[in-house]
Amino acid sequence: MQDTVTVYLHFPCFDGVISAVLACEYLERKRGWRAGQIVPVNYSERDTWTTRPLDKPAAVVDFLYHPDADFWADHHQTTFLTPELEADAKRRDSANLLYDASASSCAEVIWRKSYRFLREPRFREMVEWARRIDGARYDSVEEAVLGNAPALRINVSFLRDSSAEYCRFLVESLRTKSLAEVAASPHVAECYQSARKAIRSGQQLFRKASRLEKDGIVVFNVREAGDVLLSRYAPYLAYPNARYSVGIMDTGNGAKITAMRNPWRRFKSVPLGQIFRHYGGGGHQRVASVLLKDSQEAQQTLGSILNDLRSASAKSMPREAVSGD
Repeated sequence: MQDTVTVYLHFPCFDGVISAVLACEYLERKRGWRAGQIVPVNYSERDTWTTRPLDKPAAVVDFLYHPDADFWADHHQTTFLTPELEADAKRRDSANLLYDASASSCAEVIWRKSYRFLREPRFREMVEWARRIDGARYDSVEEAVLGNAPALRINVSFLRDSSAEYCRFLVESLRTKSLAEVAASPHVAECYQSARKAIRSGQQLFRKASRLEKDGIVVFNVREAGDVLLSRYAPYLAYPNARYSVGIMDTGNGAKITAMRNPWRRFKSVPLGQIFRHYGGGGHQRVASVLLKDSQEAQQTLGSILNDLRSASAKSMPREAVSGD
């Protein structure tokens, strides 16, 4: 009898979706584990994650380490919530625990293990786009904000639909179809067109709600509404020479602080994910975020994060690199 594996993935996140697709296919073709439930998870579950019982056998991809996962893959620097959990992963030393903090995407980590079983060219294309999107490796800021390649259309569509049902639809569809075929499906196309229009409106609003500090940090506070959405690359379309962006995105149902290192400038980034970990968030070296209950808490936390960023930047950067191009 075939085992049915429950797959937990970070969502809404393009890398999370592609990682789930690869894991489902790999575990079925290599282990004979048929994919059952597809369960999206997010960092709002951070505090209860490791005590949450998983439906077994369980696969967790692009998300925090869980000691009960039968298969786990991640690349986030902040994946181990405690030193004891990190020690547990090292003790298990299993071929089913895949981790590389230097990888641009989780899909890239899984691909190294699975590519011999996934020979269809469409999977390689998905991995390459996951690397580009999650690692902010775009050719230009214009491509990042307004690009319309199939992978980018799917990624932007999350701004209009981040439901569990949509997550499952994408994972199941991409297991059998190409990025172009899924991006052309009616619901994805509708979400993309709606989000793209709102992003253009958001770019106009961003200029009014942001400022470039003298140390090269863009600071912003934007309230999103139905017809206004903010691309995380908006700071660099408005201020191409900025070094970092840090700001609040207020949805009215909570607030999120996001930070990013300008991917189109060459300098060593401070560890943004590690900084945000102190405030209950996480991320990578170059990108990080934290969810907060309201805008008042977000304002207080933003000031602390800016102080930490400036302190870390002053220690890691030569003075001439901080002061100019």
